[in-house]
Amino acid sequence: MRRLHIHHATTYTYSHVVDLLPHTVRVRPREGHDVRIESSRLETTPASMVQWHRDVYDNSVAMVTFLDPTTELSIHGEVIIQHYDEQPLNFLVAEPAVNFPFLYEPAERVDLLPYTIAAFPEDNMPLDKWLRHFWHPGEVVETYVLLDRINKAIAHNLAYMRREEPGVQSPATTLAHHSGSCRDFATLFMEACRYIGLASRFVSGYVYGAATEIGPGATHAWCEVFLPGTGWKGFDSTRGEVVGSQHIAVAVHRHPEAVPPVAGAFVGQLAHAPTMTVNVQVRELS
Repeated sequence: MRRLHIHHATTYTYSHVVDLLPHTVRVRPREGHDVRIESSRLETTPASMVQWHRDVYDNSVAMVTFLDPTTELSIHGEVIIQHYDEQPLNFLVAEPAVNFPFLYEPAERVDLLPYTIAAFPEDNMPLDKWLRHFWHPGEVVETYVLLDRINKAIAHNLAYMRREEPGVQSPATTLAHHSGSCRDFATLFMEACRYIGLASRFVSGYVYGAATEIGPGATHAWCEVFLPGTGWKGFDSTRGEVVGSQHIAVAVHRHPEAVPPVAGAFVGQLAHAPTMTVNVQVRELS
């Protein structure tokens, strides 16, 4: 078991006083058999009222209502978790799905339908051309081997580039530029899986490593694929590895632009756009 301390700070600075409208905040990890939360707190400046709820994907979402006008918004989330997924490769795929292609069971297909619909359907042609490096229609290949090939190809053949702009690149853009951020790589892997008929979803969260242990780090993104017999299995296309105890999922969604850590608006006249700083620190506790 690994104990991790996560501190996530987001700060917006405005050139003039503004009134903040309600914000949604997603900084609390998803709990399950592999992750347990020991403690959690959320603090803001200016003062606010916080109401927690779970969305349709069972993500924990804080609805934050601010009490005073301000020239600076700071949101600090702090969590201590216990993470038990120390053997990410220790999983068994159900016999009918060991080799690809395969079909999901009829009952599963109904529930998985939203995760098989392309988020960028206009990119099907470049995706098809790129995927032929790994698989041709009619070819039989071990399912995990195929996913591993695609995952590692993104990590090894494309250049990682940290982007501060909101949203994600389309898969066609990432392939054309041969570069992208972690959320761009996760989107490319997700859309590639959906193109060949595998249900997949986008994951936003944190990762424990050198960049986040000292800080200032950033949030991370990867993709989960539904594999019969094992369920949702994570693949990190930035690192080219299967997700394990160094990954902490916060939110999942069928669309990669739907689960930003902080989202909201303000009312006021500004001389220029607000500035944003993010600092994520993830460190292991003894």
